[in-house]
Amino acid sequence: MNAEKLQKLVGAKIKELRLKRECTQLQLTVKIVELGGKMDVTNISRIESGRTNITLYQLHRISEALEIPMKDFLDFELLEK
Repeated sequence: MNAEKLQKLVGAKIKELRLKRECTQLQLTVKIVELGGKMDVTNISRIESGRTNITLYQLHRISEALEIPMKDFLDFELLEK
């Protein structure tokens, strides 16, 4: 699996879990900032679409804001080996 494919899978999982929480990208951004992180809506959009490589720290902040364990963001079916 190449990096681009992995970025898209992780981004799609973040979006899926965010939507299950009925949280908009703006609401997620506000929660991250309230928790002391730095993030903007544009960055959330790029992460969810797989256009940018998310850092572990960013994933941690998203995890905290959505109150979802980090491991859940990596729980997806690998389509390629």
